[in-house]
Amino acid sequence: MSTPYQTGGAAGPASASAPAGTAGPVTTPGPAIDPRTGAEITATHPHGGDDAAQPTMPSDVSLHDASPRLTPFWRSLVIVLTVVGVLLTMNQVFFWNVGGVTIPTNSFLYLLIAVFVPIVFIVTPIRKHAPGSAARQRRGVPWYDVLLVLAVVGTSVYFAVHGIEIQEYGWQFMAPTLATGLSFVFWALILETLRRAAGLVVLVIAFLFSVYPLFAGVIPLSFLQGISYDLPTLATVHTMGVDSVLGLPLQTAGTILVGFLLFGVVLQHTGGADFFHELSMAVFGRYRGGSAKVAVASSAAMGMMSGSAVSNVLTTGPMTIPAMKRSGFSARVAGAVEATASSGGSITPPIMGTAAFLMVSFVGVPYTSILVAATIPAILYYLGIFLQIDGYAAQRGLRGTPKNLLPRARHALAMGWPYLGALAVLTVLLFTTDSEAQVPYWVVAILLLIALVKPSVTFGPRQWVDMGVDVGKTLAQIVGIIAGVGLILGGLTATGVALSLSRDLVALVGDNVVLILIAGAVVCFVLGMGLTISAAYVFLAIVMVPAVTALGVDPIAAHLFVIYWASVSYITPPVGLAAFAAAGISKASPMATCFSAMKLGAVKYVVPFGFALNPALVAQGEPVHIALAFLSSLVAVYAIAAAMGGWLTFVERQLPVPLRIVLAVGGFMMFLPGVLVTLIGLALVAAAAVAARLSRPRAVVDPETGQITRVPRGAHDPRDHAADDAAASATPPHR
Repeated sequence: MSTPYQTGGAAGPASASAPAGTAGPVTTPGPAIDPRTGAEITATHPHGGDDAAQPTMPSDVSLHDASPRLTPFWRSLVIVLTVVGVLLTMNQVFFWNVGGVTIPTNSFLYLLIAVFVPIVFIVTPIRKHAPGSAARQRRGVPWYDVLLVLAVVGTSVYFAVHGIEIQEYGWQFMAPTLATGLSFVFWALILETLRRAAGLVVLVIAFLFSVYPLFAGVIPLSFLQGISYDLPTLATVHTMGVDSVLGLPLQTAGTILVGFLLFGVVLQHTGGADFFHELSMAVFGRYRGGSAKVAVASSAAMGMMSGSAVSNVLTTGPMTIPAMKRSGFSARVAGAVEATASSGGSITPPIMGTAAFLMVSFVGVPYTSILVAATIPAILYYLGIFLQIDGYAAQRGLRGTPKNLLPRARHALAMGWPYLGALAVLTVLLFTTDSEAQVPYWVVAILLLIALVKPSVTFGPRQWVDMGVDVGKTLAQIVGIIAGVGLILGGLTATGVALSLSRDLVALVGDNVVLILIAGAVVCFVLGMGLTISAAYVFLAIVMVPAVTALGVDPIAAHLFVIYWASVSYITPPVGLAAFAAAGISKASPMATCFSAMKLGAVKYVVPFGFALNPALVAQGEPVHIALAFLSSLVAVYAIAAAMGGWLTFVERQLPVPLRIVLAVGGFMMFLPGVLVTLIGLALVAAAAVAARLSRPRAVVDPETGQITRVPRGAHDPRDHAADDAAASATPPHR
């Protein structure tokens, strides 16, 4: 992409004492504020998928010890509940049927709630505390949270024991008095779990949708009218029906998601995060802008493991952002690079985020199909970031780190090959085994064995405890959120409004695919500002996706479109959660960081329209068409990145505005289906590149400061004119 040690005017501030691309001392950022809730983002582990509402601290911090609630007793209880929950899930996934007992699906889901939801009440206080107040908090879990824990276990176990009766006798519509009363308790507990796990905004939305069937028959708006329910029946439908709390999202979590999240936690705790960061430094650190390219690569690797944008920022950011600032990146851009790279976790195979696993149930295809479909868009997204970073460094004369100051790739691979091997085994098994739900457990066993026998990994009793607590926090938060999000699904499904809304959307846009995609993008973005990606996805998978697919859009492309546009809110004003978190570390303006992140992540706004209109970009079609679409999209991303950043990599020219416009138009056209449109776009891109190459080299100017950073060979330095003019004015005229 660029040559090492670019020569030019300014060398940039990188030096041997503070080499670019190396991890500096971990800084302690100010408290990050969640714009959705107004609460301080507290530390927890980063493996909560895309829904992790409480981001993480650096991995060397003992997280659970920082919480006065987790005394040795409660910490042990969290680990016990976690182990029971994982074994319970494995019993279902591997069909062990311990004791010859087959657990019905609904009973299994109730038991899953019984073991994981109590952890939310154990680790998360009833309200957020002020920054720095941890030392003043009471140790242990208060009595009212103990009551909530007992209530969750009691109600869930009751329904689990009566799982067969619920199915055979239709308790969701005609339940005994005790079951009806406990349904109200269960409903309230799920809502409180959702508030603690995802915030007040998500709670309000889920509550409104859950009570919506009470008024669906009298709402004056025709497109919102549906079947009405009385309150007791609604409570039993939410609690014991198959389309609400126990709906597709929770079924997917129990069968697939638990194993993959477990894999992500174990991979990090056994040294995977450190390995990927070191490998990124070895591969990219010596190129111009190397510190930022390292940040992108390491954050992408973190994203594969967790899928959580904000958590990734607060995990890798304290290492990568100071390194970028030392190498010459402004605080604003350093934060934007980290935020943009981290927000790609929910779209990066092989693990991706929670919403990708929910697609398995909604689309009805194996997870491997989604993994393959998401590969090309993820490559395009990160390529766009890399190209813009390269252009930023080129325009500012930023050099890479000398090779002798970086780790050697050979050494990094020799020490960390087990982690690459684990990802390879995971991917191969996903494509070769019949049960994808079993795959992550086999790979987890391999990772734990490696950690126990590998000399360079310290994995004693303390590390086991840390990992057990973090697994419990991660799974508890995801199960709590998904159970609460099921109430949205239940409200829309019970009234029958989901289908009518889709029909109304199609009628409104008049069968215009582009208009409905634009409308869907806006709705996805708005919902993404207030909801987690999973919540926004579940809602739109019911309401909007059927309307889009009815107009001929490929189902997988339609679902990925929703996930992409729901996730752009992490880097887009006015919320920009990931950008806000990164700004807290870089000490830059949050809004300025958001706008820079939008620019760096421009491809993420364009690619969804590309694959919605051209399904070959999500590997739907003949291999030849997929290959051609991929190659043309690479050129398209190259053009769009140059248009956004103002620098044409490889041609090595700073671009004037007219050429940037031509490149943007040509790049967008190359995403569209149709040979003629693609060829016209390619011609525009080629013409702009040739025009830039044939133009006379000019002095490179920093777009932010207006200062000349370097003068390419053959170009005239404008500063020479100023010197000549000054000399002429100082020379007295001849007489």
